Amino acid sequence: MADKMKPRILSGFMELLPKEQILFNKMYDTIREVYESFGFLPLDTPVIELSEILLAKAGGETEKQIYRFTKGDNDLSLRFDLTVPLARYVAQHYGDLVFPFKRYQMSKVYRGERPQKGRFREFYQCDIDIIGNDELSLVYDAEMPAVIYNVFKKLDFGKFTVRINNRKILNGFFSSLGLSDKISDILRTIDKIEKIGRENVEKELAEFEISTGDIKKILDFVSIGGSNDEKTEALKKLGVDNEMFCEGVKEIEEVCGYMRNFGIEESYFTIDLTIARGLDYYTGTVYETVLDDYRELGSVCSGGRYDNLTEFYTKQKLPGIGISIGLTRLFSQLIDKKIISAEEMGLVDVLVVPMDEINSYVLNAADKIREAGLKTDVYYGSKGMKQKMKYADKCGIAYAAIIGEDEEKGKYITVKNMRNGEQKQVSLDDIKNAF
Repeated sequence: MADKMKPRILSGFMELLPKEQILFNKMYDTIREVYESFGFLPLDTPVIELSEILLAKAGGETEKQIYRFTKGDNDLSLRFDLTVPLARYVAQHYGDLVFPFKRYQMSKVYRGERPQKGRFREFYQCDIDIIGNDELSLVYDAEMPAVIYNVFKKLDFGKFTVRINNRKILNGFFSSLGLSDKISDILRTIDKIEKIGRENVEKELAEFEISTGDIKKILDFVSIGGSNDEKTEALKKLGVDNEMFCEGVKEIEEVCGYMRNFGIEESYFTIDLTIARGLDYYTGTVYETVLDDYRELGSVCSGGRYDNLTEFYTKQKLPGIGISIGLTRLFSQLIDKKIISAEEMGLVDVLVVPMDEINSYVLNAADKIREAGLKTDVYYGSKGMKQKMKYADKCGIAYAAIIGEDEEKGKYITVKNMRNGEQKQVSLDDIKNAF
């Protein structure tokens, strides 16, 4: 007889036991409910896209990580994020959409990178984006952190901080130093300041042939401290004569004002001039969110504003703003750090336990309990009562509805509380008050 094949999955993929999946789904549903409460519409794009569409802007490391294959004459790729499919979708359905178009998508994406702790090849992203037609109000830049605020308040992982910046401030400041040709390099470097420290950032900036004086100015600039209002005042007092810089300072001051109007407590957000967001398409407000007690987890939600989402697919100017929560990565880190734990063994509230055969009375009773709003299962096996009760206990079921010959004749059920062992007889007509 041939050896059995060992059951296994590829590394970099997350597969959960039922109690962990229940916890994951609760987090997923909490995020979805908050997104919908702010008026975002659901969207589900295909996992597989035509490579020429998906890779219109991709290059470098991104292109290397894409799962790409051919089927017949088609060159196909698995989506590596949800933003590029959104761009294609908006350009394709432009005439059918109402703008500003607010959408959420919470789906799996695929990246063929080297799997390691907290990094996956298949993972859920929970995205929201707002796309404008030619223009997009700055109030939306404040609505994004309002969504973040409500999501993480409800998830309840403790205190968190939304760190906010504006790429115009950064780009304008570096341009004022005559470093316009080095902006991308500078942004990528200062974005790493928390990970590698000030000294290493100085060394990296020196490699770009930036003078010692300008390096000091850059690091002093991103280290501006104080309250949010004090930071905006300090930026104004720098006397930077650059139109983009001044526009960015004005925008971030306005956004902070709107955030307060949204009811976001001041202690939950801060202007942080080190936040650059590595992606080049961000052009205005940018965000990163950290859990204050678990900063080692890094950013748990990030995003920002971009000038033109669909530039590779249409001539229409469609500015947008969006954020993303990497749910798979976040969940795995929270479980690993024991910040959250999976306690619920199942979802069933009541197990209907027939003492004899399965008949219409048993199934009707189960239906009545479901109609009362309780998740209900029926034990169909032929084992004895001891084994049936043991099954209910192992599944973490709170109540057993026992039905035997006497119950059927009397048109009632015997309800057993699996936590304390108490039992009572309840008429089928009074099921709603039985649990």
